[in-house]
Amino acid sequence: MDLYSSTTESDYVRIDADLLIPGRGPPLKDATCILQSRSIAHVGLRSSLPDEYTSLPTIHTPTLLPGLWDTHTHYYGARRLSIDAFYATPPALAGARTARDLAATLNAGFTSVRELGGWGHQIAEAVSEGSIVGPRIYSAVSPVSMTAGHGDAHGIPLPALRGAIEHGLPLHLCDGIPDCTKAVRQQLRRGASLIKVCASGGCTSQLDDPEHQHFSDGELQAVVEEAARSDRIVAAHCHGKAGIIAALRAGCKTIEHGTYMDDECMHLMREKGAILIATRTFFEAGLKVRELWSPESYAKLEGPAATHKEAYAMAVRGGVKIALGTDLGLGGVVSDCPVGIVFSHGSNGKELVYAVEAGMSPMEAIEAATANAAETLGPKMAPKSGQVKLGWDADLIAVKGNPLTDIGILAEAENVSHVWGVGRLYKAPQMKDCAV
Repeated sequence: MDLYSSTTESDYVRIDADLLIPGRGPPLKDATCILQSRSIAHVGLRSSLPDEYTSLPTIHTPTLLPGLWDTHTHYYGARRLSIDAFYATPPALAGARTARDLAATLNAGFTSVRELGGWGHQIAEAVSEGSIVGPRIYSAVSPVSMTAGHGDAHGIPLPALRGAIEHGLPLHLCDGIPDCTKAVRQQLRRGASLIKVCASGGCTSQLDDPEHQHFSDGELQAVVEEAARSDRIVAAHCHGKAGIIAALRAGCKTIEHGTYMDDECMHLMREKGAILIATRTFFEAGLKVRELWSPESYAKLEGPAATHKEAYAMAVRGGVKIALGTDLGLGGVVSDCPVGIVFSHGSNGKELVYAVEAGMSPMEAIEAATANAAETLGPKMAPKSGQVKLGWDADLIAVKGNPLTDIGILAEAENVSHVWGVGRLYKAPQMKDCAV
């Protein structure tokens, strides 16, 4: 059998690792993992490997761990950081750029993503059928925003924007409780795995204030209740405290950003069992690419960046459950574009470095990017991914070195030697990097 081809139902793959990090629980030294087709058939110490597996051809790696998750990303295919740019980018161009973005994401060791708005929901079928390579995409399709909110392209005449939305642009505006209920149903009709609501203003939008609450309490409640009837969780974009509190009281499962979080917010998050996705990459990388922002948006980013860093560290110290996401969103930006590369897909692994800087141990950062991350889809929608466990999906990566002593290993795609996505080997030293 060729170790470096995709498996069939009868194929087994043996992977020996000096260190196996399971995603949750203590690591194993000198471990072996057996893959059969799409799932994990065995995991344990090499010394206790069943006889039936001892003669299998073997891949050896320094460290094996679950495929990483980016729980907050976008595939809009735009080259500027603004909602208006999403509107202005033709869908075919966005799709062409996204094909490369998906490959870059997978090449960096990220085998699953939550897309919180973008074209990925349409492109996911091309990934699943093998036409292009990429991670598994769990998409919210369109972020649900109030008119004049974070998901509104403020520089576009409203009739033109609404027309584009009607023809498939992955943005959505709604106002009032009945319209919010309908908005959820429309995303479900398009195949949404979760719902995203903009519960505060943001940075990439032009005229709104990140500290202001968006949507009334009743509107947020309507979104959550309608999503729950289809077992979908709601992810709430929130910078300001008012939006965070309102989203949590409404029952939103994940808080995206959490920039102005305080003790009251953290208490409510723990009480509600909510998960924080801090997206530190958005601030760290965003500050380095002033050229890609409007002056107004850059000012909205620059002001709260330090506040966000403090709030993130406070959440780590306060025992808030955290999963990792980046909020990367530039389309098709590659290494020959020095301004944009820091904000492009493929740099996702730096989020683990920022997590450790916020106070996590390397083990906690890996759990936040694997086991915790899969749980951000809710108990009914989460796949068996994010942990190296018997019977779970064969989403795995092998890396050079030990990320428990140097988390920076996971920040660079070249340190990821192997990538398996649901049992299929996409990357190995004998192969080219994941490519379109």
